[in-house]
Amino acid sequence: MKKTALALAAFSFAASAAHAGETSVTVYGVIDMSLAYTSTTGPGNHSRMSVDSGDQMASRLGFRGKEDLGGGLSAIFQFETGFDTDDGAMATPGTLFDRKSVVGLSGGWGTLTAGRQTDALEDIGTRYTSFQIFGGGGMRAAHFNGQDRITGGRTSNALRFDSVIYNGFTGSLFYGMGEVAGSQSAGRSMGIGGNYGNGAFAIGAAYYQSALVADTTSAHAGDTALKTFTIGASYQAGRAKLFGAWSRTRLPLQTTTVATGLASLSNANRANVFDIGIDYALDTRLHLLGSIIHDRLDLARAGTGATRGRTTQFNLGVDYLLSHRTDIYAVASRQQASDVSNPGIVGSAYSSSPDDASSQTVLRVGLRHRF
Repeated sequence: MKKTALALAAFSFAASAAHAGETSVTVYGVIDMSLAYTSTTGPGNHSRMSVDSGDQMASRLGFRGKEDLGGGLSAIFQFETGFDTDDGAMATPGTLFDRKSVVGLSGGWGTLTAGRQTDALEDIGTRYTSFQIFGGGGMRAAHFNGQDRITGGRTSNALRFDSVIYNGFTGSLFYGMGEVAGSQSAGRSMGIGGNYGNGAFAIGAAYYQSALVADTTSAHAGDTALKTFTIGASYQAGRAKLFGAWSRTRLPLQTTTVATGLASLSNANRANVFDIGIDYALDTRLHLLGSIIHDRLDLARAGTGATRGRTTQFNLGVDYLLSHRTDIYAVASRQQASDVSNPGIVGSAYSSSPDDASSQTVLRVGLRHRF
């Protein structure tokens, strides 16, 4: 009996070892914490000191796995949750894996995934906009409050296909199911993207649109609620990486407001965002960073006041790598608004905005660790 049990245990161990050789599971994450000074925020436009999570890069914990199925085909999965390092709370209350929850297949033809995920616009953002060097926390408001999706918009119940690299080109298709009974268009989303890289030069573009999930007083389920497109490029000139992007976003169902005086970003039905910057490597550890983001807004206003608004955000920073996993950074950002309420710099728009000041300055010093 003991010999049989020992043999079964040995067999189980050998099978597990063989299986382990075919399957890999990786636990990874980012912990980002900063000390921030905000010049004007909230009623009274008072200054504020705060300890923030994810200003440079959203704090997260993830699990990624791959199993070799033979013949060049692999099964893959990825689950990723965001959290706030400063208080330990979930980034999205009630949604455990808010950042990504997918399973799929990968082979010589490309990769197909299903679940909650981002579209190709985030790929463009991480390659050609300020998002790549300053993170999304301090750039989202300057990009039409994230409506252009370059800082990572998520869609649930979605399918995504990414091709393999062919002569420097990759393509991506995206389809989000609305899952509304009796309607194939309600809540539906679609996207397409492509990227080309050749030596020091790279260029990419992506488009995404989504439909209303339910009827409202002024629109019907299935009507297009968002259309957004971004094109960007970069060039590596010695130690300097130069980049630039243009985003055009429309909200066709935006209703007019009769409010007088300054309007907010939520009253805009169209925006053009221009983002240019530089990442200069003094050496392998020290990077100097800079960018400008200019947002031109068309306001859906029925009353008196301006129908056009503008915001401009200037960003300067330095990033020093203590190791390949840990770095410290310092960032100074200043946002100026004209004919529109200042949305605030850090976090989601309006959460840290000033009361009536046209400008805001934010200084951040932080530590980031990847594992």
